[in-house]
Amino acid sequence: MTPSPVSSTPILRRTLVWSGVSALVLAVIAGGVGFAVAGGDGLLSGLLGVLLSVVFLGITGGSILFANRWFGDPIYVQLFFAIVLGGWLLKLGIFVVVMIVLSGQPWIVPMVFFLSIVAGIAMSLVVDVIVLTRMRLPSVSDISLPTEAPEDRAPGTGPGDPRG
Repeated sequence: MTPSPVSSTPILRRTLVWSGVSALVLAVIAGGVGFAVAGGDGLLSGLLGVLLSVVFLGITGGSILFANRWFGDPIYVQLFFAIVLGGWLLKLGIFVVVMIVLSGQPWIVPMVFFLSIVAGIAMSLVVDVIVLTRMRLPSVSDISLPTEAPEDRAPGTGPGDPRG
């Protein structure tokens, strides 16, 4: 597989990797706190909240990485926005279905579930900020300039010209 020429790809990959690692740590913490507060139901609520936040936030980064595969294609911009918008619509649909299914479940501890989702979102934002501030992105990215033709040069400025 050839590396993607899009300069944001390494940033998105690193964000997804670090989000996954920190989600595991957060799952242990949320599950532990949930278990301490409400027993087994709290454990499940905490783990489910972290899982949902990671899935919802990962869909956006994953859809952008997937859409970047068509970079350079004549309809790249249309494909990119169609894929990313489709990812957002997918998230909305999944969210509505999950909330309807989970709303009547007796084993959900609402406060543990809510706080673990909020913690997952906050964790993702912190990871995004840390990764983006440490990555280096060229100020002129994803562009190639045409080479200058010899006849376009001013007299005396070409290589090997005794006057230049």
